[in-house]
Amino acid sequence: MTAGASPIPLAVIGGGPAGLRAAECAARLGVRVTVFDAKPSVGRKFLVAGKGGLNLTHGEPLESFVTRYEGPGQPEGFWRDIIGRFPPEAARAWAASLGVETFQARTGRVYPTAMKAAPLLRRWIASLRQLGVRFETHHRWSGLTPGHPIGIHFAHSATVHAEAVILATGGGSWPQTGSDGSWIDILLPLGIGCAPLTPANCGWECDWPAETLARGEGKPLKNITASASDRHVSGELMITRHGLEGGAIYQLGPALRAMSPPAITIDLKPTFTEDQLVAKMESVRRDFLTAAAQRWKLPDSALAILSRHHWQDTRSLAHEVKHCVIPLIRPRPIEEAISSAGGVLWSELEPSLMLRKLPGCFVAGEMIDWEAPTGGYLMQGCLATGTHAALSAAAWLASRP
Repeated sequence: MTAGASPIPLAVIGGGPAGLRAAECAARLGVRVTVFDAKPSVGRKFLVAGKGGLNLTHGEPLESFVTRYEGPGQPEGFWRDIIGRFPPEAARAWAASLGVETFQARTGRVYPTAMKAAPLLRRWIASLRQLGVRFETHHRWSGLTPGHPIGIHFAHSATVHAEAVILATGGGSWPQTGSDGSWIDILLPLGIGCAPLTPANCGWECDWPAETLARGEGKPLKNITASASDRHVSGELMITRHGLEGGAIYQLGPALRAMSPPAITIDLKPTFTEDQLVAKMESVRRDFLTAAAQRWKLPDSALAILSRHHWQDTRSLAHEVKHCVIPLIRPRPIEEAISSAGGVLWSELEPSLMLRKLPGCFVAGEMIDWEAPTGGYLMQGCLATGTHAALSAAAWLASRP
């Protein structure tokens, strides 16, 4: 592709879930699309997301589903509108149209029956090629020149021009897939406001005593509830040498980041009251933790945490089991996070997801300042914003003289 070539009708920068979905939707509307990606192949983040079984979406009712998305300055009703137009059942139907059946697990999470991402990705790419979508790999986006057409610059490659652009290069997590957040240094000089990228859906560090790690490292805390500030969640946690991992602390990420200093409060026996726990220990006069292990059925992971202190009476131990406060230091590095928060500010975007200061340039996926918990919400958010950006870009192109 040379600098003197005719402008591309629509360039999609980034071959992750949001970018591929945007390319698909636009191509089905008759728009000629070229997808550019820095890596030798597209869909690398999609494959990483599917390592433990691709969590495509979630079967939660739509009215509660859309409340899982948050971020400062989000337009009222945005997620209700765009996920309402591409809801979880549409994501499942889309997978089925590619010959990939899905199932809903007991948790509500939706997976491909084969529990793998690669077959779906192969079929998706083949379908995109049949729709006429072109792929340009080894194209690392390095700059953008506003105008008509829009100039798109790539490191070690010629500048190309496009009538419209959809930016979908991801957030800052999993940088080995190409999603390294370097695009912020491209958009900031163009006057586009961006919140710093921070780790989301990640573990948090704390200072465990050596004896706690010796007894509890790698062991789960199951069937617990946890809280931070005024947010309460149920789930599991895992003791790691760095601190805590697991779905419960992932869900508390926004609340923890707002706390100074951050701390998580764990209820290790949420089905019992403190008085009920005390009643089960009425005859115990010494070795309280040893007795509690048996009478309260505490796992080794809980005992490892509780053994940080020496217990002199049942009441204080029962209170700790119900209100175990663990001071935290910081989130784990963004390179380890499942996703990231931060990105292009909502105030910079039209409802169509077009950048107000860059006509013809749209944004999708994790480049926008939103976050959601694991469980299918992240993938659904990327697919839905990719769909919305594509429909908006196609309409914008059609409206031009």
